[in-house]
Amino acid sequence: MILAARVKSLALVAALAAIPALAAEPAPQFATLNRDKVYLREGPSYQHRVMWIYRRKGLPVQILTKYDIWYRVKDSDGTIGWVSNVMISTSRRTVVVTSKRATPIRDGSDRNAPAIAYAQHGVVARLEACKALVCEVSVDGTDGWIKKQDIWGVGVGEVFK
Repeated sequence: MILAARVKSLALVAALAAIPALAAEPAPQFATLNRDKVYLREGPSYQHRVMWIYRRKGLPVQILTKYDIWYRVKDSDGTIGWVSNVMISTSRRTVVVTSKRATPIRDGSDRNAPAIAYAQHGVVARLEACKALVCEVSVDGTDGWIKKQDIWGVGVGEVFK
């Protein structure tokens, strides 16, 4: 009986100890494709099969892990594969619009700020700053704010200038 109580206590302590580790999960790391032609491979070597060829310099990807000169990445569609380090810039610079409908780019970070442009699905924008719910972006000379829920390439809780 005493042994069973100790086992339950130890299990409870172990479960509670794991909670801060889950809560302190780091923000996702994003990068940018730095070539007009980038090969996404099945594995981390040139001998692995090419699964996809990206033809969009500046497209953001999420870095999942690194092995030697290879990054395992995920794109905004959820496709996962390996990219050579020479085809990627680890300094994040862009986001991609994922909203299925045209989404407003606003003149200010307030949700009631006037729309100055509309971005279509798939538009790649330069990332300038982020607040809790919106990010400042630049697209073809238009600078404004867009809702985080309408873009991919920035973590939900990320805030920076």
